[in-house]
Amino acid sequence: MDSKLLRNGDWVGKTAWWKDAVFYQVYPASFKDSNGDGWGDIPGLVSEIDYLHNLGVDVVWLSPMFESPQKDMGYDISDYQAVFASYGTIADVDDLIKACHDRGMKLILDLVVNHTSDQHAWFGESRSSKTNPKRDWYIWKPPRYDSAGNRMPPTNWRGYFASSTWTWDETTQEYYLHLYDTSQPDLNWESAACRAAIYDNAMRFWLDRGVDGFRIDTVNKYSKRTDFPNAPITFPDAPHQPAPEMWCNGPRIHEFIREMNTQVLTPYNAVSVGELSNTPLPSQVLPYVSAAAHELDMVFEFSMIRLGTGGAFQGKYIYSPFPLSELKRHVATWQTFIEGTDGWHTVFCENHDNGRAVSRFGDDSTPELWEASAKAIAMWQTTLTGTLFLYQGQEIGMTNMPADWGIGEYKDVESLGFHAEAVASGDEKRIQATMDGLRILGRDHARIPFQWDSSPNAGFTSAGVVPWMRVHDGYKGLNARDQLTEPRSVLAFYQRMLKLRKEYRDLFVHGTFETVVPDDEALFAYVKKSQTPLSGTTSAGGNRAALVIMNFSKEPQRCLDVTSVLGCDEGTARLLVCTLTEEDQNVSQRGMLRPWEGRVYVNF
Repeated sequence: MDSKLLRNGDWVGKTAWWKDAVFYQVYPASFKDSNGDGWGDIPGLVSEIDYLHNLGVDVVWLSPMFESPQKDMGYDISDYQAVFASYGTIADVDDLIKACHDRGMKLILDLVVNHTSDQHAWFGESRSSKTNPKRDWYIWKPPRYDSAGNRMPPTNWRGYFASSTWTWDETTQEYYLHLYDTSQPDLNWESAACRAAIYDNAMRFWLDRGVDGFRIDTVNKYSKRTDFPNAPITFPDAPHQPAPEMWCNGPRIHEFIREMNTQVLTPYNAVSVGELSNTPLPSQVLPYVSAAAHELDMVFEFSMIRLGTGGAFQGKYIYSPFPLSELKRHVATWQTFIEGTDGWHTVFCENHDNGRAVSRFGDDSTPELWEASAKAIAMWQTTLTGTLFLYQGQEIGMTNMPADWGIGEYKDVESLGFHAEAVASGDEKRIQATMDGLRILGRDHARIPFQWDSSPNAGFTSAGVVPWMRVHDGYKGLNARDQLTEPRSVLAFYQRMLKLRKEYRDLFVHGTFETVVPDDEALFAYVKKSQTPLSGTTSAGGNRAALVIMNFSKEPQRCLDVTSVLGCDEGTARLLVCTLTEEDQNVSQRGMLRPWEGRVYVNF
């Protein structure tokens, strides 16, 4: 390791601001509608920017708002330099940049450059003829033929949305590759001219306007295997086979990302966080986030958040229950993998592609357990090492859609594709299992409108307007406005924890991690230890330490012996924060943890 590196990748004389920052993802269609058309928009976000600032947010991550046919909610971009009309205008983005910067906040955009929409002008040129200069900006292949002379796709690869990765194009009599929907053809990163256009059109254009960086979609899928072999047969009865090894972490991926960093990210001092799927080993992840590698600042790794899902391809939405010990094992792996390295990590449990955390990892079966578990999740997330990412509504404990909502309320192309595949199978058990899984895991849960208040449409849009997606039935009892005036609310607890996270950044942002009672199926506990010795001494050898202990169950549990776990003298550890109110703490048995109660003890 370079001798100039300090712990966790901080360079001598330089602190990476984004390590201590709190990022907040906004899904624009569902955040706030300012003009009464039923779609959230950028002016609506600007109108609520003080809400985010007061929460403790440092960076707003705005999900795709670019011009798009909206086949995949904006992840099918038809013009990188235009804004989808329902979201606003480029001038509105400029206003948002200013609103953030005026408050000392930053703004990052989604960078979607593995693919475009099939309505993008680049693809229009590429498909127009085999001799067009942009032909090789996408991936085209001639057909294969079986023994009977029937035309077949170039490979047997199955994509993410329950179909082949290849679509036939009549104009030039070839197939084009798309890992996702047929309307999302993959860009060909092997073309230097294509890469240069991406850097100019999708990145420098927005950085020159003042954007501070990017969340980079599907960042490890740019380099495909160019020999295009068939995937192994893992599902004999299926026409298409999972093939992530053909396009994830491909042969030139690190070369491509280093080039992006050198040519664009570093010159603009732009922060980068990559979406890194199908990369489950720390040894695979570290090369992307090593400071010495000059690739990405940090990435999202999905082992923990994908718990409960089936395979990424076949049966993804057939739910598989998991024990707490498995959750803890994943957390421990990704909390410790950067220790002793120059890499960095992200902390998150919600995003636009997953069900709500309180409905997946907590308990939303009763109002009491909902509130208690939402606060426990807040404590868990805000005390972990790495850069913290929150998703809109997480801070008020928004839940999954009601269980009695049918498939007609689901909008997501992936969910509908898996459900249609189950229906086509004619297997009633599979259909029911898929629907049951969607009620827990579906992407639509995170996309229902934000619950601002108890007025019609939850204050998301005007009364009498039909929003693009149905508002949750329970918004009158769960909304931001009520929680803003309630000091014991989930929102108030998030605000408190975010302040403590920064006050004790040496412990919670940068501290080392050690699991306690890893096999216990009710208690989730770990020790965070500062890597910076305090002036003076402590009973923990000069380094401040904290014990985070949470009851992740609906039954009372015996608390751990705090002084023994922290290795400190009696009376030198104090309760820093508890999920209970002071009144509840006074009547609670200190030796017992109530259902979903969480505590943090710190030694001094």
